[in-house]
Amino acid sequence: MLRLTGDVEKTARMSGVPGRTLRRWAAAAAKPRQRSRGAKFEPYGDEVRGKAMEMARGGASCREIAEALGIGSPDVVRCWLKGGGTKEARMGGRARTPEGDEPAYAGFGGGLEERIRRLELENDIPRGAVDLLKAGSLGSMGNMEKTALIDKLRLESDRPLRELTDSLRISKGSYEYCRAKLRAKDRHAQLRIDIRRIFDGAGGTRGYRYVHNELREGGVVVSEKVVRRLMAEEGCKVAYLKRKRRYNSYKGEISDAPPNLVGRNFHADAPNKLWLTDITEFKLPSEEKAYLSPVIDCFDGLVVSRRIGRRPNAALANGSLEDACRTLAPGQRPVCHSNGGCHCRWPG
Repeated sequence: MLRLTGDVEKTARMSGVPGRTLRRWAAAAAKPRQRSRGAKFEPYGDEVRGKAMEMARGGASCREIAEALGIGSPDVVRCWLKGGGTKEARMGGRARTPEGDEPAYAGFGGGLEERIRRLELENDIPRGAVDLLKAGSLGSMGNMEKTALIDKLRLESDRPLRELTDSLRISKGSYEYCRAKLRAKDRHAQLRIDIRRIFDGAGGTRGYRYVHNELREGGVVVSEKVVRRLMAEEGCKVAYLKRKRRYNSYKGEISDAPPNLVGRNFHADAPNKLWLTDITEFKLPSEEKAYLSPVIDCFDGLVVSRRIGRRPNAALANGSLEDACRTLAPGQRPVCHSNGGCHCRWPG
């Protein structure tokens, strides 16, 4: 603040402000401040507020109280009732948004009509949530779901927006943002239709790569990520057929495993030194299954013996091995290697 000295001209030179301006400022500062327009605001006294509270307890509505006491608006009475007559509620001008899990009418000391209105709203909100969202509770609802529920309740009732946003614990700014986002036009609307058409045309058996390729061939340029996201949003999920379990002779360790004498060296320098055997499943044209048990020589890949049966049992494995042993010359003792399945490890 600039402090004037006895010599105004000297002060003007020191501060760089013209002397005329300094004199005008000094004269304005010396005069008491007065209101230039408007009237002084006179708040309602405690007597008027007390009568309003008594009438509310008697069952009178806010509009009736305002008309009887000469109050400018029923909202003033409603603000008093919501705050229970406290100074904070009277001076705030607007009700505080409820927080936490407490009901919307917690701490409300208004009349019977206003309390019933709040109770009806608490009942309408879960009912509207079930109808619109099939939701089990309000705690899991996001702002988008709350906005959709508010729009539904506003169409079906004459409740003000402030009452609905307070009850659902969402600010008006968040509501307006979500509402604009819900009303925004979907730029992928036609693309969703094309994706659904291609997916249904393939019988629901082709994935996003097939759909993306079909779109590109049709002149639609779009990334695979967008196609995959839109397919997920539209529920286009491929129902893959489960592959039937292929035959496996391994049934667990039913006995002590024999030592591995081969060490994955499947080569022999002479016939009848190293044999390989296994059981293989085949599917016949008549939809029946057949099982082959061969014995192969590692020297030249010759099939020493083989047997075919309808069941992969021990008789099939033992029979092929016995037939191969009958071809041996005296003194020949080959090593027979198998996969260690149960059919090659019977006690016999």
